[in-house]
Amino acid sequence: MMTLAAAALTIEQVAVRFGGLVALSDINFTVGEGEIVSLIGPNGAGKTTLFNVMTGFLHPSHGAVSYRGTALGGMKSHQIADLGLIRTFQRTSVFPNDTVYDNLLIGLHRQGRVGALEAMLGLPRARAQGRRLRERAGALVEWVGLERRAHDLAGSLSYGEQRLVGVALALAAEPSMLLLDEPVSGMNASETHTFIQLIRNIRDRGVTILLVEHDMPMVMSVSDRIVVLNYGRIIAEGAPDVIRNDPVVIEAYLGQGAARA
Repeated sequence: MMTLAAAALTIEQVAVRFGGLVALSDINFTVGEGEIVSLIGPNGAGKTTLFNVMTGFLHPSHGAVSYRGTALGGMKSHQIADLGLIRTFQRTSVFPNDTVYDNLLIGLHRQGRVGALEAMLGLPRARAQGRRLRERAGALVEWVGLERRAHDLAGSLSYGEQRLVGVALALAAEPSMLLLDEPVSGMNASETHTFIQLIRNIRDRGVTILLVEHDMPMVMSVSDRIVVLNYGRIIAEGAPDVIRNDPVVIEAYLGQGAARA
């Protein structure tokens, strides 16, 4: 008998209103530990708003979000990140005049435990941390498949490769759950295929994943479950085959071609 995974993320009765505009209404769903769940829907359906609520960038007008049993209400985004709930953004920012490796090293140094004075004096603790961070940066470059580009300037990478750098920076924070906001936007078919493998690899290392994405073949391929939003409400939830053939979802978002795909 198959057992259900314990809930990592729980969304209960969440609503968001901007004046008279209802952006989200009565949102309820969970993401189980170790799941890959996709959040889909038309532009303006409320997907990014919901991501912002989950990660503390926006506070709901009503309802609650909890992560691994901890209520997130009133917490700031950096406090939520400290719990292991890490997100990427639609627009990836890299340091274009630094190498891929140095981009990751910069991101990792922000998490360092050594003070500026210790680092300037080159004290043993600072040197040991430096070695650990360099090893970690190298491992992250390899994890996202950019080892051949490690010493190229980040600005010379394709858009898809720059998005991989963004994911590597998110992984540098050692998430237990990763929220990916349109991760394959701008990628070609080959890059998307590689990214699907990366998502599965991340999950296999124990990271729960929730993603917002418009690339339906990718969503159908990688997801354990899909939650569909329309006009700020959940209109369907289930396995990819269920969602692909749901007449309400087809009418609202997927179109008739999805049922035949």
